[in-house]
Amino acid sequence: MEINHIKQVHFIAIGGSVMHNLALALQKRNIKVTGSDDEIYEPAAGKLKSAGLNPSIGWDVNLIKQDLDAVILGMHAKDDNPELKKAQELGLPIFSFPEFVRELSANKQRVVVGGSHGKSTITAMIMHVLKSAGKSFDYLVGAELEDFELTVQISDAPIIIIEGDEYLASKLDPQPKFLKYDHHIGVISGIKWDHKNVFSTFEEYTKQFDLFADKTPKAGSLIYCEEDNLANIVGAKDREDVRKLPYASHDSEIKDGITYLKTKDHGKVQISIFGRHNLQNINAAHEVCNILGITDDKFYEAISTFKGAKNRLELLAENDGVKVYKDYAHAPSKLRATVNALHHQFKAGKICIAYELHTFSSLDKDFIQEYKDTLKHADVAFIYINPKNLKVESGTALNENDVKTAFGQSNVQFFDDVKELEEALIEQKGQVKTFAFLSSGHFGELNLKETAQTLVQ
Repeated sequence: MEINHIKQVHFIAIGGSVMHNLALALQKRNIKVTGSDDEIYEPAAGKLKSAGLNPSIGWDVNLIKQDLDAVILGMHAKDDNPELKKAQELGLPIFSFPEFVRELSANKQRVVVGGSHGKSTITAMIMHVLKSAGKSFDYLVGAELEDFELTVQISDAPIIIIEGDEYLASKLDPQPKFLKYDHHIGVISGIKWDHKNVFSTFEEYTKQFDLFADKTPKAGSLIYCEEDNLANIVGAKDREDVRKLPYASHDSEIKDGITYLKTKDHGKVQISIFGRHNLQNINAAHEVCNILGITDDKFYEAISTFKGAKNRLELLAENDGVKVYKDYAHAPSKLRATVNALHHQFKAGKICIAYELHTFSSLDKDFIQEYKDTLKHADVAFIYINPKNLKVESGTALNENDVKTAFGQSNVQFFDDVKELEEALIEQKGQVKTFAFLSSGHFGELNLKETAQTLVQ
């Protein structure tokens, strides 16, 4: 399906993060876009409205017409959705968004970055370097990036860089998204059990990455982190005529709270980001960029100006040596990596971590055991659960004792009231040098930027 031949597209469940960005990207190509959802939250609602797209709030079968070139089905839409049923009755082409992106990129070189953590940052690094080098490329990334208007772009570029999520594509197509793109260059940043609501066992979850690696075509490249045990096992497996490119953390040093990359031919390169996981991410991006023809000169020049993706160790406020960060820590492995990064980067002063247990897996009494010792390098540790999320689908609610036992630390303090959490944070002023809010949620109604400013005043 050539993008230049598409005239009209409809999105069922348009409010999703990638869905609404894909809709806006298609509209920029002068494609007529319609959409619907049962609810649309910010920032999607505002972005769609600003672009003149006014999706139906509630399902409207009248939007499903015979002249549609494609119907894009979001994961949020159920298989008995009335719009979906009408599209099926009319025999319209129905795609999940990864299937549709694959269709639109049939003639492109496809780079897909997968992994339980780090994939947004690696994708963002590659995009930043390619843009700095003047390369023409398309992209799909799960985080907002500075200097990129949308998180999706579809054009006539010869390359597409895709963040490949292992979550399912749609109710009609219950396969991981990253299996739908048919990569030429694949990356596995690391494998740690997640999405327990979909992959009920560790073995089932891990199998998806094996399937991803197996999809690497002959003459294709598989890039994987050899410092991650599971990624190394999956990546090192023999596959016919597949180039295996293991990577580790980039050599570096920390001086006065600043990280410098140590290179053979380019001296020490100062970077804005930090942490062992980001040093791994840099080398993953380096391997991809090398295949895409970017010289080391261009790579290091560009990576020195990379500030990170939004919500990925993002500096919210800083004053007189006190810093407040925000990070998208949705799983135990990400929490551990971020806490360890802060611990090694900032030796002077205490570190206070406020972590929100938010996802389905994190609120599961069995899965929460995966969090053991993830906060051991935090001097002060606060755990917050939004009361609206306390009761998970199994009907079993977590309590303070469950949380303290799971994390295995007596210094962990539990909160289900966001005002009490805010007061406890403010009490740490003058005692703590580094604060961090870590979550894939929103800490209830807490205004993180305002709270961050209060903490550094």
